[in-house]
Amino acid sequence: MMIPSENYTYPEVLSAVGSVLMHKYSEGQPGKRYYQGNKYIDEIETLCQKRALAAFNLNPKTWGVNVQAHSGSEANLAVINGLLKPKEKILSMTLSHGGHLSHGWHLPDKKVTLVSKVWNVDFYGVNKKTKVFDYDEIEKIALRFKPKLIISGGTAYPREINHQKLAAIAKKVHAYYLADISHEAGLVAGGANSSPFPFADIVTMTTHKTLRGPRGALIFGKNNLMAAINHSVFPEIQGGPHNHTIAGIAVALAKTKTKKFKQYAWQTVKNAKYLATLLKKFNFDIVSGGTDKHLILIDLRNKNTNGWFAAYALEAAGIVTNRNSVPYDKDSIYYPSGLRLGTPAITVRGMKEREMEKIANWINKVISWVGERKIPANREERKKYLDRFKKEVEKSEVLKKINKEVKNLCKRFQIPK
Repeated sequence: MMIPSENYTYPEVLSAVGSVLMHKYSEGQPGKRYYQGNKYIDEIETLCQKRALAAFNLNPKTWGVNVQAHSGSEANLAVINGLLKPKEKILSMTLSHGGHLSHGWHLPDKKVTLVSKVWNVDFYGVNKKTKVFDYDEIEKIALRFKPKLIISGGTAYPREINHQKLAAIAKKVHAYYLADISHEAGLVAGGANSSPFPFADIVTMTTHKTLRGPRGALIFGKNNLMAAINHSVFPEIQGGPHNHTIAGIAVALAKTKTKKFKQYAWQTVKNAKYLATLLKKFNFDIVSGGTDKHLILIDLRNKNTNGWFAAYALEAAGIVTNRNSVPYDKDSIYYPSGLRLGTPAITVRGMKEREMEKIANWINKVISWVGERKIPANREERKKYLDRFKKEVEKSEVLKKINKEVKNLCKRFQIPK
């Protein structure tokens, strides 16, 4: 498992999520429910809130947290809906440069997401040469566009974000600054990535990625913003919270205070950095030249192939990654030029630098086997070509051999039980 947004949770989290807590309705906030029988649910949710603030060393006199959002997309929608009026302006990272759909993605001629249908959204991206943010350029866009909200974070930006600079830009245009750290939350809690909390007005995150919890989300906000955000979560967007998930999140948050979790966070980054260095030696074009986090984005155009072929062949070899657009990609979203991979799950299993060397070699062998490939423009020809490729993959002795080697490695590094 090398998709950077996937991870292994704890056995205790699985027990909590699979518990009788899923049987209870608890619309409202602790102490202010619309159903009877929520004494213990109130205790669990309050505990989860306390642990969320403690995980990121936050003062409850300054920060509040909502633990009820069902997902990251709903968390972001709740913030936007709670703090902005319809048609007000949002500035976020463009999807093709690593942003996220929930930040208001739309095409020039099509409103793709709900956020883009209700609010006025514009985008910033990375520098064409460096593939990293040019904060001076982002400031120019913000001064011209004058948003009410600036959002950072996304799914495929491998470098640390300068939250201080983005917060300063937001302040200059009288906007809120929302840092979506869904991908980096566990790295921030473990001290391996810098924290947005000294600078942001709102911080959102999912709980199932580097944080190693169940599928859920957290919304942190300055105390003066939380009433509007809480009301946006319920009753405006959601009904009853998922109490079993909240219990699982509470378990995972307690784990962030352990020495073992901090070691995992740091090793995740070490593994990603080392793997990126090894792949560069095989002449892979690593977007931005490397990584500061848990994910690596590869531009395969110099290999004359694309992410669809690479991801399909890698899966057959036992290495699960995902195809992904890269900055200034001219190929379609379904057949993009990039490949995205990450190290959280393999680090949880105990893999370190020595294993990264094996993985880098396997990836190079698979992509070399794929060779130069191009998606036919004609739909009928494309289907025939892809079907032939799939048959080649099924028959490949090279991929079968690597798959066997991958399984042998995984037997040595078991999934936590």
